[in-house]
Amino acid sequence: MLNGKKIVVVMPAYNAEKTLEKTYGEIPMEIVDDVVLVDDASRDRTSEIANRIGIHTIVHENNLGYGGNQKSCYRAALELGADIVIMVHPDYQYTPKLIPAMASMIAYGEFDAVLASRILGIGALEGGMPLYKYVANRFLTLFENLMLGHKLSEYHTGYRAFSREILERLPLENNSNDFVFDNQMLAQIIWFGYRIGELSCPTKYFTDASSINFRRSVIYGLGVLKTSAQFRLQKWGLRASSIFSG
Repeated sequence: MLNGKKIVVVMPAYNAEKTLEKTYGEIPMEIVDDVVLVDDASRDRTSEIANRIGIHTIVHENNLGYGGNQKSCYRAALELGADIVIMVHPDYQYTPKLIPAMASMIAYGEFDAVLASRILGIGALEGGMPLYKYVANRFLTLFENLMLGHKLSEYHTGYRAFSREILERLPLENNSNDFVFDNQMLAQIIWFGYRIGELSCPTKYFTDASSINFRRSVIYGLGVLKTSAQFRLQKWGLRASSIFSG
């Protein structure tokens, strides 16, 4: 716990057998109360390894997609009584060593959600982020800041921390089961008036780190543009969207 808040780490996993143990080994268990891994019908030994090292493991019989995996993660964390939920990808692209800093920003009441940004600082390209992804990240972030009336360094990091209230309040079940879930969730957090903090996170791209291909990246980018448009249209009272209801 931290400041009396129960901390649960959730790990949405798909074919993560090569990096899971290394990621788990860096989780600061002195403050983390529980770890939940949701295996989205992996074709490797992800769930076997997770069970062996003592992680609370849930296995999807069918692949539900990245967003569907997160929905299961958050439901499980809430059922365990989490006050703060931190999503850490088990592919070791983001270091779990930042968990105490992220959790403290919520535990002490400064923010409701915290993002570990790969863009704050100057290390994204040096860390191996492909140039086309960096350029797309900067364009989409600029567009979203304008459309959502907010200011974040990036909307596309997968390393995030949330208060219990956010996970109970947002209509997450109305979101996509695909990668754009991440973006819809941030738009919802802004829509409902919650505070988002950021901290700098080193970027690590390597062979075993998961990364969507160019085609899926294009689909994700179009989804981001759509989410921003839905936000602005509802703000103007022109068209309501289910992801901002409730």
